[in-house]
Amino acid sequence: MHELSVTENILEISLRHAKSANADRIDVLFLKIGEYSSIVDESVQFYWDIITKGTIAEGSKLQFTRIPAEFKCLDCNQEYLPRDGQYLCPNCKSKNIKLIKGNEFYLESIDVE
Repeated sequence: MHELSVTENILEISLRHAKSANADRIDVLFLKIGEYSSIVDESVQFYWDIITKGTIAEGSKLQFTRIPAEFKCLDCNQEYLPRDGQYLCPNCKSKNIKLIKGNEFYLESIDVE
């Protein structure tokens, strides 16, 4: 359900930027979503189609790009992508790791007319 408030925020941001650009229509929004974020593309799209009715964003497309997870070992500083469900550091086998990419969610850009 948190996708509704997130989607409302995306609409508010896109309308504000479209207005400052004197745009008549919002065509495409480019969203970046981390692999480990809790955002579900289909839910965002569902809410988007509902809340944009009657706005200059009605009928616009959402373009989702997933950002793969990346970890950093806090013991040896190795940065790596997890493979086959293995999260231990591939260099030193430590469990002392930190997610450094893959939890993002942001609006990268907007195409307007």
